[in-house]
Amino acid sequence: MSKHVLVVEDEPDLAEALQVILESSGFEVEVARNGREALRAVEGRMPGLIILDMLMPIMNGWEFAAEFEKRHGHASNILVVTAADNPRQRADEIGADAVLPKPFDIKALLSRVHEFIDAPFGR
Repeated sequence: MSKHVLVVEDEPDLAEALQVILESSGFEVEVARNGREALRAVEGRMPGLIILDMLMPIMNGWEFAAEFEKRHGHASNILVVTAADNPRQRADEIGADAVLPKPFDIKALLSRVHEFIDAPFGR
């Protein structure tokens, strides 16, 4: 399984924090600031995991997930990170593999990432 993680997050401070945390834990990280950038990124290299925010400008998480599915099927696992009232519902709406409610702690984040990166592909 690829240790490449795509972080799709429009909030610059959170995107940078996720990148630093994941890279310091041995993952290769690419950051996209919206769904459109994320679609371009996966054309270049399919990640082992996509960490997806739902509320973003230009192309939100719902739009990205629909287009990703249309173009690539289930080529990568998706972990939704959201501050929504019902985070599980948001993840279910797009068929995501897992959800991590915001705010989250670093141990929870790394646990979820390892769950997908270290385990056989499950989608």
